[in-house]
Amino acid sequence: MTLFVTVSISYMVTLMGNTTIILLFHLDPHLHTPMYFFLTNLSLLDLCFTTSCIPQMLVHLRGPDKTISYLGCAVQLYIFLGLGAAECVLLLVMAFDRYVAVCRPLHYTVIMQPRVCHKLAFLVWTSGIFGTLVQSPTTMKLPFCHHHRVDDFVCEVPALIRLACGDTHSNELQISVIGSVFLMVPLLLILISYGHIARTVLAIQSHEGRRKAFQTCSSHLVVVFLFYCTVTAVYIQPRSHFSQKGGKFLTLFYTVVTPTLNPLIYTLRNKDMKGALKRLFGKDRTSNVQ
Repeated sequence: MTLFVTVSISYMVTLMGNTTIILLFHLDPHLHTPMYFFLTNLSLLDLCFTTSCIPQMLVHLRGPDKTISYLGCAVQLYIFLGLGAAECVLLLVMAFDRYVAVCRPLHYTVIMQPRVCHKLAFLVWTSGIFGTLVQSPTTMKLPFCHHHRVDDFVCEVPALIRLACGDTHSNELQISVIGSVFLMVPLLLILISYGHIARTVLAIQSHEGRRKAFQTCSSHLVVVFLFYCTVTAVYIQPRSHFSQKGGKFLTLFYTVVTPTLNPLIYTLRNKDMKGALKRLFGKDRTSNVQ
């Protein structure tokens, strides 16, 4: 019951926080920039990502019925894996946006044109579709013959590989390749981008300039750290470690905790978002008239 209440509260915060970011972007012209365009895509991804698994998770936590149909498990796997892959690519795109903003500020508006931003967003969503269409069908074709208990909170690849009674060597190889493409390569490129950003920031002479540059990137860095640390621990590991109980709680962390923290990180640490909230609720209407 404690876990049910905790997950329920986290889900409500996720829904309200990410919906608020999406509404602010569409209602406030001050936020019509590439940075907030990609942040809106992240909020939409988190909304879909959590909704694909948390409602079913709450049903299992609340009552005695903890079953899910084969079709329901397959649908959850397809959506869950696709959105997770898309988020990996989106975090890389957001890092590229921050790299251009800090390291190429004079060319920012030329490079990050609306047409380019929409193409990058299209790349994010199509990469998620590609990732799930490669991994999910082969996972669901595994023979599940001995028992039908998924030792996890959601139907995801490592848990279903544990459940299989046949040869899973090709599936383990596939998850390693997909994990490298969607986890390790984007993470490496993000680290390279922030290496260039750090070098540029340290070269700034004024303390105020360095502080503003750091604030521009700090929220994204925190989100990257929270997401990649947990997802990598679950998907980039040898077969012998798939049965570890700790993996279940890492899954719980990146499906529940991280999407809850993302909107809080971007709103509480961002003066533009706080300013948009004030304008939305009319708190600075008097100052605007004056």
